[in-house]
Amino acid sequence: MKALIALILLVQLPIHKAVPAAPPAPLGCDDPESEAAAEVAVNYINGHSHHGYKFALNRIEDVRVVPQGPNNDIMFMELDLLETTCPILSPTPVANCTVRSFAEHAVEGDCDVKLQKLDGTISVLASKCHSHADSSEDIHRICPDCPLLASLNNTEVLETVSAALNDFNSKTTGPYLRLLEIGRGKIQYHPAHIVAVEFAVGATNCSAEEAKVNVGACQLLPEDQSNFGFCTGTMVKLPKEDLNVDCQLYGHQVPTPDTFLLSRESQPTSQDTSAGLPPSAVGFTNHNLGFSHHNPLASESSSSEILRSKLSAKPVAKRAVAEAAQHDKVARPVGFVPPPPPCPGRIRHFDI
Repeated sequence: MKALIALILLVQLPIHKAVPAAPPAPLGCDDPESEAAAEVAVNYINGHSHHGYKFALNRIEDVRVVPQGPNNDIMFMELDLLETTCPILSPTPVANCTVRSFAEHAVEGDCDVKLQKLDGTISVLASKCHSHADSSEDIHRICPDCPLLASLNNTEVLETVSAALNDFNSKTTGPYLRLLEIGRGKIQYHPAHIVAVEFAVGATNCSAEEAKVNVGACQLLPEDQSNFGFCTGTMVKLPKEDLNVDCQLYGHQVPTPDTFLLSRESQPTSQDTSAGLPPSAVGFTNHNLGFSHHNPLASESSSSEILRSKLSAKPVAKRAVAEAAQHDKVARPVGFVPPPPPCPGRIRHFDI
């Protein structure tokens, strides 16, 4: 009898079923976690780029999170970047670099990045980027008199770089400088004919005076003494010829092996400035940010095919958000303002 009573009481006890946890809310493009991941991605992209200039974040276009387990998420991000005035060899952190204005014929970059957040630490597993200059038509629509980017191997650009570097070396009391890379060139025809150039340089083991005796013996400093820098030059051709040049050395830095190899390969054996262009830049107006990198320690899912397939779902996701917003607009009371979609995020510099 006691057993029967115990059984009846047991049956009457409330039954608590395990309720599955609700899926986490979609991560917004302007959420702090997205901002932190984007900062890691931008630093990674600049750290693996060896030509041209550093890029800064303009907007987070999309972010998708795929949980992998406890404290382990995979993040797929699409980023809009803008070129800054800091050369890639500059020690200035990208946060302190000035983004080029639209009137300067801005260059924008688009990057798809795969990251992992493991135990709170964010790292990049794969990235794919490309960049391009804004169209000439767009620039002239806003600024009809602004000079446009010229091809990096344009004859006038090459002549101006050569003249500017020779002029600086003839007057400096410091080390003799060699050309590493031409960064930008712009030509203005009205109301004056002006060629403006930007180029990276490296200090050699010769002084400017020693170079006058045997310039062929002047080589870039070894890695443990390396000293890179950056020059700007302006040549006025008409109405009266005039040349101005300014060069600044950054001081010794310990470059990555790839960066130092670039410097060695790019240095010209004479003042033939075409040697200061990597093959990927010949005939183009700007250095392409384009590169792909995959962490060899990452799983097969870090391949570019998987990265593209994840990001290809973005239009569907945006359309679903739009449809849901429209449904809420009908179902909600008059005056209800639905929350903004989580992506794309805010624009930091200017709309591209």
